[in-house]
Amino acid sequence: MTNFTRRSIIKAAGVAGAGLVLPLSAPNIIRSARAADTVKLGCLFSSSGTMANIEGRLNFVVKMAADEINAAGGVNGKMIDVLTSDPASDWPLYAQIGKQMLQQEGVAALFGCWTSVSRKSVLPVVEQSNGLLFYPLHFEGDENSKNVVYVNSPPASSVLPAVDYLMSDEGVSAKRFFMLGSDYVWPRTINKQLKGYFASKGIAETAWKEEYVPLGFSNFQTLVNQIRAFADEEGGQPVVILTCVGSSIPDFFREFINQGIKATDVPVLGLDVVEADLEGLDTAPLVGHLNCWAYLQAAEGPANEKFLADWKGYVEKNAVPYRADVSIDPMVSAYDSVHLWAMAAAKAGSFDVPEVTKAFDGLSFDCPSGYKIAMTAENNYVSRGVFIGSVNEAQGFDILWQSEDTPKPVPFSPFG
Repeated sequence: MTNFTRRSIIKAAGVAGAGLVLPLSAPNIIRSARAADTVKLGCLFSSSGTMANIEGRLNFVVKMAADEINAAGGVNGKMIDVLTSDPASDWPLYAQIGKQMLQQEGVAALFGCWTSVSRKSVLPVVEQSNGLLFYPLHFEGDENSKNVVYVNSPPASSVLPAVDYLMSDEGVSAKRFFMLGSDYVWPRTINKQLKGYFASKGIAETAWKEEYVPLGFSNFQTLVNQIRAFADEEGGQPVVILTCVGSSIPDFFREFINQGIKATDVPVLGLDVVEADLEGLDTAPLVGHLNCWAYLQAAEGPANEKFLADWKGYVEKNAVPYRADVSIDPMVSAYDSVHLWAMAAAKAGSFDVPEVTKAFDGLSFDCPSGYKIAMTAENNYVSRGVFIGSVNEAQGFDILWQSEDTPKPVPFSPFG
């Protein structure tokens, strides 16, 4: 497994040839010999910077999935070689390393990105190179590239069902909404869509408020004070719709705990919150806050039992620097991605992107979530189930609700 980082850039420049000086912002160039019996896959997941704790583990689960496929004989007579990278939560670096992997390393597909801004930076690279990017996060939708497989759910399949649950009698009969997000495309687009959705439900503009913070923001005291003031206003049950990402998530919850606000007072729907964000937190004061994803670690069934056991074994065997007893949706989505790619390549009998994409139609895979996920010829979106979870005292989520089936993905929102 080859690892791409920024640090050995000077060494790489020396290898590249006399007289060539690479800028310090360029990614490391690796020219490993490609064996005849291997096919390369590339990872674009950060293991440093604000996204490190949650995003870095996806490098390892891609390798775990590749090892499974290799143990079963590989794909089209070749073993999978996974190249990893550390874009360091630096959005332009995702594009630079992605370009290097596609054009210099000849990877058959990329698996990567967490934030939508990192995906947006890689998008022109994969389109210009006619490459293929498997993107494992639920996101704001409003995009449909033939060079991207959208493995997780657009808002119609995830965010809107969760908001509907909040507004229902089964939920908390939410009437007012404080939208707090990191300042980039996913939170702003989601909130724009939500405002359109609220308007379609006859909810007045006075019933919502939105605020944004820089990526990596940590001091939420003033904002939580604003939430308290918002909650004290008249108009019915208030909720927070949180679209902060990365290290900001546990920092936000720490301030919520500090100010003594409980889910029975102001519930938080954390659209990006996963089990790993709760590590190190005393979750007893957070019990009842919500999230929504296409997978929760508490999902029942043999597929998840096997995945969790396999991850635990892989972590222990390979000294992976993440917890063996924690699994999150994007890990499972990345795992699914490798298997979907392998199934498509085997069906096509080729690693060429046009042939692989033609083979997507009709593919299905038994996801650890317990749902059979599927693809069609209509687009590169994957049909997923959806869960709504509630924080428990064990730094995890109990399942409150899940969809009966896998709803058809709706790429473009009518509310934005």
